[in-house]
Amino acid sequence: MSSAFMFSVIFLSVIAMIFAISKLKQHPFIVMVIIAILVGLVCGMDPEEVIKTVKTGFGNILGNIGIVILCGTIIGTILEKTGAALTMANTILGIVGKERSVLTMGIVGYITGIPVFCDSGFVILSPISRALAAQSNKSLAVIATALSGGLYATHCLVPPTPGPIAIAGNLGADLGLVIMTGLVISIPAVAFAIFYANKIASTIDIPANPQFTVEELLEKYGKLPGALHSFSPIILPIILIALKSIGDFKTHPLGEGALQHFVSFIGNPVIALIIGVFLAMTLIPVHDKDTDLAWVTEGVQNSAAILVITAAGGSFGAILGKLPIADALQGSLLNLGLGILIPFLISTILKLSMGASTVAMIVTSQMVAPLLGTLGFDSAMGKVLVTMAIGAGSMTASHANDSYFWVVSQFSDMKPSEAYKCQTGMTGAMGLVCLVVIYIASLILL
Repeated sequence: MSSAFMFSVIFLSVIAMIFAISKLKQHPFIVMVIIAILVGLVCGMDPEEVIKTVKTGFGNILGNIGIVILCGTIIGTILEKTGAALTMANTILGIVGKERSVLTMGIVGYITGIPVFCDSGFVILSPISRALAAQSNKSLAVIATALSGGLYATHCLVPPTPGPIAIAGNLGADLGLVIMTGLVISIPAVAFAIFYANKIASTIDIPANPQFTVEELLEKYGKLPGALHSFSPIILPIILIALKSIGDFKTHPLGEGALQHFVSFIGNPVIALIIGVFLAMTLIPVHDKDTDLAWVTEGVQNSAAILVITAAGGSFGAILGKLPIADALQGSLLNLGLGILIPFLISTILKLSMGASTVAMIVTSQMVAPLLGTLGFDSAMGKVLVTMAIGAGSMTASHANDSYFWVVSQFSDMKPSEAYKCQTGMTGAMGLVCLVVIYIASLILL
């Protein structure tokens, strides 16, 4: 199988997937599973291997974020029904003002995305996103796009998320310098995401669709939950996950004993979100077991479509991951003399092909590491800038084979065509903005 044939099949499969989902209005789950199988067969994979890979990819995604999504939807359901989400939105708007709600969500995403995976962060924060949209009279598309961009920028560029850490390790880059540089370079990316949300996503009207009005909630409960109580199911999991990230640093700031193991356990996103579920359940004014069970059941039911669509994207990505994409790129791009563009382009192509940002980062860094000297980036700052270029490439762009695309679209009531405009367009532009900043930095610092 030639490289040209393989890339043609991948390109046509993505086009076919977009057409079937957006134009023919077919369900994404069916489309992605069928296309994943067809791509594997057309590219010469053994039929049994194709089926095994599709199942494995489906199961791996559910194993990685399935419980997180389930817990997140349960928390969101309870926050919505008890009025806690409304309390949080009113608290935020009281501090920053309605006119700055989009900026606020971008900044919240920027901070949260440093210790928390973007998928988990978006699930955790989506109740605030929806309530904030309702209270500030903004389209949910605008608020969700700003939040998504903020989370994605630091997820791809700033340790301790696994991708940037893996790049730094493979390239031998100084981790502290990577963190500081990533924090700076991700700022223009987030700023552009906020600009994109205000200018582009604002053309899409998605109502926030809150479960109840303020009057209905007050009539039902007499008063809304307090701010601290309302924020706790979201803030505590974020703090626990952040502490785990700190404890997992190579310098072992929490030691290597019982404290570190305990923090690592409760800071696992699964455990942290389960704790969040129990905190959310304390918001229910009258502990009626039937009510508790009904709301948890509704949260589980609400997560079903998100889970199967996200997992189907994992199947498609797993099939593409079996193809020799990296080997084909190594011979065709590394000798073009494009400087800092080389790691960016390789990472971008892998991201677009396979969907997973972390995988794109790891594979690209492994390919580029032996060639740092040849490319002229073997200095301390050169390694850091290559790390940034790979992270920026992995940001470009989130589409249907990326689980994050479906998390954002499903938790924000976006149709696939709307998600392509908001999520794919924004992340593609963010990556290019980062590339420009990195290129300018390379001219000054190297």
